[in-house]
Amino acid sequence: MSATVAPPTPRPPPQSRASRHSLAVGLAIVLAWGLNFPLQKALLTAMQPEGFLFLRFALMPLLVTGLLLHRYGRHWPKVSRADAWALVRLGLLGQGLHLALSSYGIHFSTPFSSSVLLACGPVFTLLILRALGIEKLRKTQLAGMAVAAAGALLFMSDKLLAANWRASGGDAILLLAAAMFSYYTVAAKPLIARHGAVLVMCYASLAATLPVLAYAWPVARAVDWSAITPLLWLGTVWAVAGIGFLTWLAWGWVNAERGVARTAPLIYLMPPIAGLAAWLSTGEQFTAPKLLGAALTLAGVAWAQFSPQSARPALDSSLPLD
Repeated sequence: MSATVAPPTPRPPPQSRASRHSLAVGLAIVLAWGLNFPLQKALLTAMQPEGFLFLRFALMPLLVTGLLLHRYGRHWPKVSRADAWALVRLGLLGQGLHLALSSYGIHFSTPFSSSVLLACGPVFTLLILRALGIEKLRKTQLAGMAVAAAGALLFMSDKLLAANWRASGGDAILLLAAAMFSYYTVAAKPLIARHGAVLVMCYASLAATLPVLAYAWPVARAVDWSAITPLLWLGTVWAVAGIGFLTWLAWGWVNAERGVARTAPLIYLMPPIAGLAAWLSTGEQFTAPKLLGAALTLAGVAWAQFSPQSARPALDSSLPLD
């Protein structure tokens, strides 16, 4: 009687090289975003929010125009009148107002607080989808939102109890900034489906340029630009060209390679990185209630975002634009 040889146990297919590469790029982007919060704080302190906004919206059109010329030459794609007005609204609210609010919020608050509160974007996205009648909120999503809200209150409790209204106001502005980018996420989706992510980002950025420059100029012209050190100038170039342009495009590629559902959880690595960077660079202190509040906030956001009952389990609305 011959022995029966059992068939080999099937092994899962090895992770593709492209998937491993996209994961490495995604981790590098999140690391860059986390490290950018202390840098952003230093830039805003040195040149005021209006000065930074003026520089950003003066430099970004050059990068955007270069990308459009590289991709389309001199014949840029045309859009309908309705889509043109939608892109103007998207640029003014989703880019211009969002970036202005986040700049003021980071200026008045701290790097760690900024990273935690800006990560609340998915909760606002769910609320906007509910207000538009696109999605109904389920019990698990409501529970996640309740946990996130309780965590945010605990996270800000030290500032509120100490009547530190400047920092508390900065935190409130950051939450509003997160809500504005959630608007950008929802409003951009149909436009991206018709025209592509790059074209939507470029046209919306150009639409916001002149209004933001006009708003920021009165304060920006009074900034003592000669006092800005060469290192801060280098940091400004990196914050605009690297963080606000290159990493944004790279994040779009990572989402395309891995899918939003597998990429969005990487965002939750950003606050710990920002906190560590702030502790090393500025000496920011973290009390036990603050750390517990941050953990509850992020857990609640993740619970609402990735709830198994959700029809949209991975709404990526926590991508920083700045």
